[in-house]
Amino acid sequence: MDAHSRRRVEMGTRALEFSLAHPDSEPGTADVVARLQQLIARAKATAAAQRDGLIQVHASRSQKENLRRAMQVPIEHLAEVGRAAAREEHELGKAFRFRPDASTHFAFRTAARGMATAAQQHREILVKYGLSPSVLEEFLKQIDQFEEALVLGNEGRAAHVGATRELRAVSTEIFRTVRVMDGRNRQRFADDAQLLGSWISASTVFRKPQPGQDPEEETPGSEEARPAA
Repeated sequence: MDAHSRRRVEMGTRALEFSLAHPDSEPGTADVVARLQQLIARAKATAAAQRDGLIQVHASRSQKENLRRAMQVPIEHLAEVGRAAAREEHELGKAFRFRPDASTHFAFRTAARGMATAAQQHREILVKYGLSPSVLEEFLKQIDQFEEALVLGNEGRAAHVGATRELRAVSTEIFRTVRVMDGRNRQRFADDAQLLGSWISASTVFRKPQPGQDPEEETPGSEEARPAA
């Protein structure tokens, strides 16, 4: 969750807690409080989805890195066998030259799959030059696992991006809802300085203080850092 959205959700949570602790009997207020409660629940669920997406991305990255290291063994084995077999079948020399872009997982997957496919197509002749069938089978499994890791990363990234956008929209709705509540609460607590102060504190979105600034002394002064009025 980005800082802007997080601060608004935190403000909405404080405003909700205050409203539940100090219920208002005026018609319509309960509906606004219920809406805020729904928005907070939605924000929490979306934040969890955002976090899960990020976890998927990290898991995918770790899996891909581990698999790339493990796949170097069968890649080198096939490359050596291919060079040896090229003395009999010259075109095999090109089929087993592994030159993917090291920084691109898609290119790595494509090159690895191409090498494995060529090995399956020319399996008979490659076995004569030392191809290990068990190494090839393990290589094929590793490629499948690598592709699954790619999908996991793509899905996690999409979930994270979607949840981030959703959180921005929900946090804006939370901010607007609290602003609706603010006028009524200022009227309600006009003669009670303590409760009015508590409400203003609960419904304020504080900005991150600048270097050297005391965060406890920061005062509201913009739409991003102000009472929700």
